[in-house]
Amino acid sequence: MSETHTRKTPQETRVVIREAKETDAAVIAELYRSLVQDAHINVRPERLKAIAADPNNYLFICEVDGVVCGTLLLTICLDAMYGSQPFGVIENVVVSETRRSTGIGSRLMEHAEAVCHEHDCSKMMLLSAAARAQAHRFFERHGFSSASKRAFVKYRWQFRHP
Repeated sequence: MSETHTRKTPQETRVVIREAKETDAAVIAELYRSLVQDAHINVRPERLKAIAADPNNYLFICEVDGVVCGTLLLTICLDAMYGSQPFGVIENVVVSETRRSTGIGSRLMEHAEAVCHEHDCSKMMLLSAAARAQAHRFFERHGFSSASKRAFVKYRWQFRHP
């Protein structure tokens, strides 16, 4: 029995950006592992449920024809500097290797920016690993600049403990 595969035109491709559900844990973990080689990656369904319930946190995923191929975490941070105006922090922007350079990352970034606009955020910020030059060019194409700020990170293993 042969199976016929029809090729879809770009107009027929269904792209959906939505908030992650508990059932997305495994595929999100897989995306994270494609970003960093870290044996401690542990995406738990109950954590995804907690993020979805938090009005200041969004874990977005992008599906193409029902297949998850990208993710982005956005946190709306309360701030005292500009009255009631918060700011957004973006983390863990990942697109599956087979879908890179197809607009998935751009759609995720535009969606995050729209949410920040809805929340009246004063700015959006993100960190990116120093060696990820291609990602840096992507972020710059989306209006991010590293010219006026410098990022600093302190990991848990570096914390001082009593």
